[in-house]
Amino acid sequence: MNIFPVFLGFLFISTFISPSLSKNCNPQDKKVLLKIKKALGNPYLLASWDPKTDCCDWYCLECNPDTHRVISLTLFSDDRLTGQIPAEVGDLPYLETLLFRHLPNLNGTIPPAIAKLKNLKTLRLSWTNLSGPVPEFLAQLKNLSYLDLSFNKLSGSIPSILSTLPNLDSLHLDRNRLTGSIPESFGNFPTRSLYLFFLSHNQLSGTIPASLANMDFNTIDLSRNMLQGDASVLFGSNKTTFRIDLSRNMFQFDLSKLQFPNSLANLDLNHNKIMGSIPARLTELDLQFLNVSYNRLCGQIPVGGRLQSFDYSTYFHNRCLCGAPLESCK
Repeated sequence: MNIFPVFLGFLFISTFISPSLSKNCNPQDKKVLLKIKKALGNPYLLASWDPKTDCCDWYCLECNPDTHRVISLTLFSDDRLTGQIPAEVGDLPYLETLLFRHLPNLNGTIPPAIAKLKNLKTLRLSWTNLSGPVPEFLAQLKNLSYLDLSFNKLSGSIPSILSTLPNLDSLHLDRNRLTGSIPESFGNFPTRSLYLFFLSHNQLSGTIPASLANMDFNTIDLSRNMLQGDASVLFGSNKTTFRIDLSRNMFQFDLSKLQFPNSLANLDLNHNKIMGSIPARLTELDLQFLNVSYNRLCGQIPVGGRLQSFDYSTYFHNRCLCGAPLESCK
């Protein structure tokens, strides 16, 4: 019996089916990934990271289909993963997305090695136990468009140098322990617009920088801080803002003098010291949510639009508001 054809068939199957003989994975990237796995204590989340297999087939990462370099590393939702973010993540030079999320036992600070990732576009380090400052070296990531450091234990002030990021589109620093004021430079982002701007649930103080009048946000959330003064610079008829949440601060300005964008659908101003009356302009907006409770507003609630579709809790605990859905004006 001629076994040569059988041998050729076996060789073909072994070469193209067996992962151990695959040549897709970049050897240097694979070496770095195995170091990351070891540094994290060989967690079950990374059980697929077998050195005998192609790293481009491993869970929690993605390779470029042409170059086979690792472009995405996403670790999330594992309370058994412990330790710190390994410095070796900085040795994946083609990384575009880095995500450590919903990892409650991940601790330590944000490692400086991340600054080496010059191709990084998305950085999400959220819902962890990370502490320390928001690093200034993040401003070196010039391709960064999405920065999320929310739901951590970060402290200190917000670095003003973040405003030099030329492509930043979304900034999430909410639910940390940040102090100090909002940097004046945040009105000078190169794009003059941020789609998402979240600084809520911190310990920020001071006033809103006048420079923020230059910015056009889709969503801005400054709620649950200790901010005060005039926030009217965040409003404007020429803006395209969809949602503004300034609730639970100490803002003090005249609501009746604000200019509202046509796009505004969600406005939360509760628990401040806002005065004046509710402007009739709000009847012209397609509001999906409104809360002006616990302020110092007076006068009749304008009739029309969606203002009467909200219940009394939207308006109560003001100085002298009246009219539906509150009691009639006397």
